[in-house]
Amino acid sequence: MHTMPSNLFALVFAIVSISMVSQATAATAEDLDKDSMQALERLYETVPAAKTLSEKAKGVLVFPNMVKAGLVFGGSYGEGVLIKDSKVVDYYNSVTGSWGLQVGAQSYGYAVFLMTEEAVSYLEKTRGWELGVGPTVVVADEGVARNLSTSSLQDDAYAFIFSQQGLMAGMSIEGTKISRIDR
Repeated sequence: MHTMPSNLFALVFAIVSISMVSQATAATAEDLDKDSMQALERLYETVPAAKTLSEKAKGVLVFPNMVKAGLVFGGSYGEGVLIKDSKVVDYYNSVTGSWGLQVGAQSYGYAVFLMTEEAVSYLEKTRGWELGVGPTVVVADEGVARNLSTSSLQDDAYAFIFSQQGLMAGMSIEGTKISRIDR
């Protein structure tokens, strides 16, 4: 009788966990629109720099409920929207795989403020945007957010990772793949 190697078991467990979580979090387009707008409003209330960026942004990607789960191998998954001119114009998913010492699950959200038409165009024309490749994305932690002003903006995009309590420190979205989905 063959036994499954423990790291292969962990990979299978992580894939099954993420797929179950993604099915559980699948929402209607209307629910996703509402959740995204509410998440953005909470972000604006807790991080004034995000509101300032929104006034200059050409588009905002919002993923209101990312679920991260893992047991050695892991990943995160969530669905979100692209907002232009205060209207939802498209739907996307966000997927990240990871490896390392990790056990458990957590929930968070993130928003990416696309500051140039080129960044919006890149998102809309690629089959999937892997963050860290293509337009420059700066993850805004509390220190970065405190020092952001519309006159200091030089990058293509700024990302805020947040929870119900506010900005999250020490989180990365590098290697995340964002792909357009039909809703």
